[in-house]
Amino acid sequence: MVCLRLPGMKLRSSPRQSRETLSTQDRERGKSDNYQTKGVLSSLIPPMQFPHFEAGKQTATPGSREQSRRTSSPVSREQSRRTSSPVSREQSRRTSSPVSREQDMTVVHVSKRQRKLLKTTPRIHHTTDGNSSLSSSTNSSPASFRLASGFFTPDKWKKLADVQIARRQLMKEMCAKYKSSISRTITAHHVRNLFVEDKYKLLYCQVPKAGCSNWKRTLIVLAGLAPNARSIKHDTAHGGRYLRELNTFDRKGIMHRLETYTKFMFVREPLERMVSAYRDKLENPNDYYHNLFGKPIISKYRANPSPEALNTGNGVTFKEFVQYLLDVHRPVGMDIHWDQTNQLCNPCLIDYNFIGKFENMEEESNYLLRLAGAPPNVTLPSFKDRNPADKRTSTDITQKYFSQVSALERQRMYDFYYTDYLMFNYTKPFKDLY
Repeated sequence: MVCLRLPGMKLRSSPRQSRETLSTQDRERGKSDNYQTKGVLSSLIPPMQFPHFEAGKQTATPGSREQSRRTSSPVSREQSRRTSSPVSREQSRRTSSPVSREQDMTVVHVSKRQRKLLKTTPRIHHTTDGNSSLSSSTNSSPASFRLASGFFTPDKWKKLADVQIARRQLMKEMCAKYKSSISRTITAHHVRNLFVEDKYKLLYCQVPKAGCSNWKRTLIVLAGLAPNARSIKHDTAHGGRYLRELNTFDRKGIMHRLETYTKFMFVREPLERMVSAYRDKLENPNDYYHNLFGKPIISKYRANPSPEALNTGNGVTFKEFVQYLLDVHRPVGMDIHWDQTNQLCNPCLIDYNFIGKFENMEEESNYLLRLAGAPPNVTLPSFKDRNPADKRTSTDITQKYFSQVSALERQRMYDFYYTDYLMFNYTKPFKDLY
């Protein structure tokens, strides 16, 4: 790859720099707060920002991932002045989604190559022979655009398409840099988390705690196996009765679907996803996880466990859970709910057509459903059927949990999910991380 001359990037830097080397260079530059955008990535989009902070809190938390919902980025404003009329700019301000999470464009420098790439916005669609392919949304006829876009304005449709180009390009760059030596052979193990929906030719990689249950419900509805998503219980969605895993097909069936179906995944801020998993599986009542994980965790990491705790596995503390994750000799193996996303979905082996983000779930899921040709009345549900009385895990809640562990443990947990932070373009969640 030809390196781009971005601020803070050395053209002769090794493509295989270690995590520690990158961090040391970053500290020398004195720009650690903007590490991922300025020092390493040549992404078209900024790192995902925290979605739950108000504008007034930004000065106190430079690592937070939300900019003011009413503040547009300087780069997008400059592009708007160059390419649109005052009327269209006003329409764009009125129609832009308030929940968009990728707005911090102040430090992004778009190269000529990247601007050229943006002009060819790909659209996923199915051809007459049933294959999934990409085409430019700018070349579609007005009639076909109206049918496909639904309630999206042309500006919003193109913006969402551009974001997908950028995410896929970033993924390719990160895979080339950090995963270039992996085997290119796809086995049944690599597709164990992909679920098949044959009617609309979709392959969904499940990422627990990132809208997984509701996406499975939606796929069941698309397959015509249920009238609506709300009628599908949690255990039914995950029971394997309706959705078939890709690894249950023979080699020919697996490769045919990988080559012709629309492959998609939704990701979430790694530490927030990890806290959500802890709350759901270990903090709240859950006999299965308390028995399988709670007992060995308490037994190994608690100084003087009570007989009741050892017998039930109830009451695993967040600090004990962190100790378990960081232990190279864990008393019990990893679980899909807190494993790294890049390990679950193997994006360096499988070329995903669509990478969505939990933080902008409603808009991006509806955009994907319209791309896939789903009926207009089918949308992703947003209800929470497990522990509905609990507040959804947010930035504030995540930071409260991590205040219970040491700064070193926070750093090590960030390192544990570091590849996810790079591949999916999330900023550092705490300002004291290197």
